[in-house]
Amino acid sequence: MKFKHIYLFAGLLTLLYSCKGNTQPADDAGDAGSAAQTPVTVTSVADSAMVDYIDLSATSVFQQKNIVKANANGYIQKVNILPGHYVNKGEFLFSIKTKEAQSIGNSINVLDTTFKFSGVNKIKAAGNGYVTQLNHQQGDYVQDGEQLAVISDRSSFVFVMQLPYELRRYVKNNQNVQLVLPGGEKLTAQVSSSMPAVDSLSQTQGIVLKVNSANPIPENLVAKARIIKSIRPHTLSLPKSAILSNETQTEFWVMKLINPTTAVKTAITKGIEAGGRVEILTPKFSANDKIVVTGNYGLADTAKVKIVE
Repeated sequence: MKFKHIYLFAGLLTLLYSCKGNTQPADDAGDAGSAAQTPVTVTSVADSAMVDYIDLSATSVFQQKNIVKANANGYIQKVNILPGHYVNKGEFLFSIKTKEAQSIGNSINVLDTTFKFSGVNKIKAAGNGYVTQLNHQQGDYVQDGEQLAVISDRSSFVFVMQLPYELRRYVKNNQNVQLVLPGGEKLTAQVSSSMPAVDSLSQTQGIVLKVNSANPIPENLVAKARIIKSIRPHTLSLPKSAILSNETQTEFWVMKLINPTTAVKTAITKGIEAGGRVEILTPKFSANDKIVVTGNYGLADTAKVKIVE
């Protein structure tokens, strides 16, 4: 009876030990399997319109400026303009009393009342524009041909865009160009002409852009001109974060899921990049293909992953 109890106790110990040995490795294996899976999020290719463009600077200028000059030696009797004023063609600007009339005074009219001599010359605007410079004021003595003011011709207002010469093929005459002014206002300009020379240092060529704006635009305003290089109305694209590359950025790839837990390295050929997305030229992914978009950095080929929301 005593030996029977001993055998029974030994059997229970053996049974407990075997159960412990069978369950512990299973738990360890489960922990090891879950630890090997990298948490990732996935996306799929999208059919989208993409535009490849470059932004350049364009400066507003008045190409033509009318110089208002004195037409006689004398004294400025009246000034009818101020800097910044807009004047119309034929509008009265200055009156100059010749120095002879200033010296003689009204003596001639006293001698001959029919002569009606005043000695005052009126100067009028030769065109429409803004007074951008005023050189003299009332009472100043000026000589014949001396500059009195500068009027910027409104009809000659343009933006001049500095275009690198190697990009000349993307700009044609009468082509529309979008201008973005400081503050976000957008205007549509048209390529009018190009300067016959390039800057020797920057190798850029001035492109003249004609623009119509309801609001007056000041001179020397720098805007951003957008030149479209290519347009893809329908193309497959992925988020930029889904694209991986080597250190020299000569090879590109994505991590594609072949099943819910395995991602493989798939080489791609990139197209244009715009708005945080990248055009995929090859291979032709389907809408059902799942591409790793986060957690993909450093993943090896055929990596074990776990999709998270």
